[in-house]
Parts: sequence; structure tokens; C-alpha cells
Amino acid sequence: MNATSIQYDQVITICRDLYLRKMQDYGCAWRILRPSSLTDQIYIKAQRIRSIQDNEVQKIQEDESSEFIGIINYCVMALINLDLGVAKHPDLTPEQAIEYYDQKVKLTKELMENKNHDYGEAWRDLRVSSLTDLIIQKLLRVKQIEDNKGKTIVSEGIDANYQDMINYAVFAMIHLDKTN
Repeated sequence: MNATSIQYDQVITICRDLYLRKMQDYGCAWRILRPSSLTDQIYIKAQRIRSIQDNEVQKIQEDESSEFIGIINYCVMALINLDLGVAKHPDLTPEQAIEYYDQKVKLTKELMENKNHDYGEAWRDLRVSSLTDLIIQKLLRVKQIEDNKGKTIVSEGIDANYQDMINYAVFAMIHLDKTN
């Protein structure tokens, strides 16, 4: 599991770096996005990955990795917005935004480590396409929970689904790094 922890941190370093650079370009404009808008952004990224995986011809030459990075960062933004609520205007300094980012990633990594312990790193035997499908399934669940105004009867909440999507996307990035 130590290898997974190191690989996880390497992927997050790439994602965090892009998050920081985008903060310099755009600030925290994402703070005004409602939960459903963030979910839809993640859904677009996941569908794009599925399209890359399924289509033999691409008209836009992008790889899956950049889309998985987008999923990770949008999920972190969604987790932050779940805690802080939606803002009427960008309201975080870059320092605050990265502090929240690091907090959410730390909690999500702890969840991954606990699940990895219990599941014995079963994700290593999954295909990237299966991880993509699991992300889409989680997105459909989140959309349903959002449509139900956040109410669930026996299911985990929206935050747990975002955390799982982050972890699946990190796993996919680790797989893609091995194959590239």
C-alpha cells in the first residue's frame, strides 16, 4: 500500500498544480457554481473520457489524463462548495482555496487508504474503462440525490460519491501512467 500512497500523491501533485495555475488565471469563479452545475461539469468530463475510449477517431486530440485531472479538481471544488455553500461571487483568496483543496484531498486519501485496506487494492485489477464507468455511475447517483433535494433513505451522501470519484480518477491516472 505504500506504493499506492506514493502514486496517489504524485497524481494529486499534478492536479493541485493545475488547480493553482487556474486560480491565477480565473480566481475562484467556480465558487458561484451550484452543486448541480459542478456535477454536470464532471459528467461532461467523464463522457468525454468514455468517448475517447470508445471512438477510434478523435477530432480533438486530447488524452484521458487531462479529463481525469478535471474530474479530480471539479470533485474537490464540489466538496468545498458543499461545505461552504454556493457564493454569490468569488470569495476565497488563493491561499484559502488551496487550504480547502488540501483538506478535502487529505480526507479523500484517508478514505482511499481505509478502503484499500479492506478491499486489498482490488482496483489494481480493474480496467481504466471500468473506472470510467464507475465514475459515471457515481455521477448518475449524485444527479438523482440532487434531484431528490439531497435526501437519501439508505445511501451515502453526495460528498462520499465525490470522494469515490476522486479516488477512481486517481486510480485511472495511476493505470494510465503505467501504460504510457
